[in-house]
Amino acid sequence: MGLTCGIIGLPNVGKSTIFNALTGAGAAMANYPFCTIEPNHGIVAVPDQRLRAIAELLKKTDPIPARIEFVDVAGLVAGASRGEGLGNKFLGNIRTVDAIVHVVRCFDDENVVHVASGVDPVRDIEVIHTELVLADIEVLGRGLEKLRKIEKSGDKAVKAKIPFLERVLAHLNEGRLLRAMTLESDEAAALGEYGLITGKPELLVANADDGGIDGPAAEAVRAYAAASGAEYLAIAGKVEEEISELPAAEKAEFLGAMGIAESGLDRLIVVANRLLGLITYYTAATHLQAWSIPIGTSARSAAGKIHSDFERGFIRAEVIHSDDLVRAGSEHHARERGLLRTEGKDYVVRDGDVVRYLFNV
Repeated sequence: MGLTCGIIGLPNVGKSTIFNALTGAGAAMANYPFCTIEPNHGIVAVPDQRLRAIAELLKKTDPIPARIEFVDVAGLVAGASRGEGLGNKFLGNIRTVDAIVHVVRCFDDENVVHVASGVDPVRDIEVIHTELVLADIEVLGRGLEKLRKIEKSGDKAVKAKIPFLERVLAHLNEGRLLRAMTLESDEAAALGEYGLITGKPELLVANADDGGIDGPAAEAVRAYAAASGAEYLAIAGKVEEEISELPAAEKAEFLGAMGIAESGLDRLIVVANRLLGLITYYTAATHLQAWSIPIGTSARSAAGKIHSDFERGFIRAEVIHSDDLVRAGSEHHARERGLLRTEGKDYVVRDGDVVRYLFNV
């Protein structure tokens, strides 16, 4: 797999409930902290109405959706950056993911232990953020110490790098997330080797009970997300888990009866895909398949997502946008209307493109 989203939060906020509903992986759930020790991995299909429309138009059965990987990381607690609650281990797991899905408890249930007293989502978010900032400070501090020793040898490249890292460290020491800092692309790349956490894109998920989706606790999370540059989504985790266990036909019927176009989990997957900076394009030479690629990917590189031979022997790509294809009603009509284009290796694939590759190896 490619890019991954890590599900994090305090213990007993519903991370594993949401992970189970997303993936059907059966992660252990229990009413005590640190039930999850080793991270659980699950791969889920990205909900895609366009894929269904293209399949119907091209009469393709069993279309293959794009996929996204989620990692259920154990709950963090205050002091995690100092090793509390196996914190160093869990923080190490978070460093390996590309984006963060931060589950925040917005439900009140006396049968589910809260590691702090009562429901206070802003306090809980700040506990996690503080630990992530402290962890980044420790990692970057060690990195700077190492560079200062190398600097004594007269290494000019290292000497030029130190002031930048000192600026980043000062920013973190103010208790601010790295993603709040404006960085040039080369500066962001220079930080890549340190595996810093607080620069990762974040989705704050308000996990509420069925009646609390628009309640004050969830609204507090929404406001915090807006102020901190995070994405936001509110879902009822337990309800979503129950919906996910229904057969497909019953699930659609249930959502229709509720007047809901898509489940909260579907929305979570779509937002997570966007959080990772991914777009979706399609191929239909044999099977119809959706592919997730980073924004800005060239046609040749996108071909390599399918097979290295496609990339190595790339000649050209025939491209039509899915919207144009659906409006035309068929591939034949789209071609007649000049909607099918021939593009070269440097063409930047757009979200929704349907691509046929011509290659020779």
